Amino acid sequence: MDRIHEAQRVTWIGFWINLVLSIVKMLAGYFGASTAVLADGVHSLSDFVTDVVVVVFVRVSGKRDDEDHRYGHGKFETFASLLISLALFAVAIGLFASAAKGILAFLHGNPLSEPSWLAFAAAFLSIVSKEWLFRFTFKKGKLINSPAVIANAWHHRSDAFSSIATVLGVGAAILLGGSWRVLDPIAGMLVSLFIIRVAYTLGLPSVQELLEAALPKDVEAEIIKTIHAVPGVRATHRLRTRRIGKDFAIDVHVKLDSDISFIKSHDIATDIERSLRLAFGNDTHLNIHTEPFVPENRKPDWEVVE
Repeated sequence: MDRIHEAQRVTWIGFWINLVLSIVKMLAGYFGASTAVLADGVHSLSDFVTDVVVVVFVRVSGKRDDEDHRYGHGKFETFASLLISLALFAVAIGLFASAAKGILAFLHGNPLSEPSWLAFAAAFLSIVSKEWLFRFTFKKGKLINSPAVIANAWHHRSDAFSSIATVLGVGAAILLGGSWRVLDPIAGMLVSLFIIRVAYTLGLPSVQELLEAALPKDVEAEIIKTIHAVPGVRATHRLRTRRIGKDFAIDVHVKLDSDISFIKSHDIATDIERSLRLAFGNDTHLNIHTEPFVPENRKPDWEVVE
């Protein structure tokens, strides 16, 4: 499977669905006298930005290493994930502020407009479409191991949840009357808090990677276990790890018997690289430094400056 092509195909599908939904919801909100549905349509427009971000950055991240990017372009995808999480956060803050404004207006005695069934139908269509788009995009993102595509899937679900709030508010306004119309902004405020949590969950790993955070302890333990399974390895130290996009970068010092030949040392290092790439992917970035193993009861006749 062409990972870059698949990521772009999934994103373009979402792009066109978002285009149709945005037009439908904004028209329904205008003609159906629903400010909630109109705002929901504007919210869907934010998905266009993230779709373009994913298409552009995923394509760049698929490029091989060059003179300016010796470790490849994987972090472009990480940066895309961060941008999406920031977009989610901005949308959530906007929804929260809008909902709070509606609640304050209601408390001050200002009547809220009564929407029509046209607005209700558009919001319900948005829920069904965006939930399907979330499941489709999330499944493909997991399959191709693309953080940016997965982040974009959660953006689709945030739109679905905002539409749920719209459906509840519009439905309550139609069926229960004016005194219940405040449920629309209240539901919108609760949904905005959910979206903020999703934005935080998606953005934190991207920030950690851009700040060169180490891989999780269980992953590092698996790395050490994989190295020690290679015949000839006596000990390891100075393990350094980080993530570059979807790939791992591993730097480690490996101690071998001091009486083996240079060729044998090279062969063991090659076996270590083969084992690590088999365990963590062919595109894993590796730097294996070999050095003599000296038993604790024997004083070395050489010194390593750390």
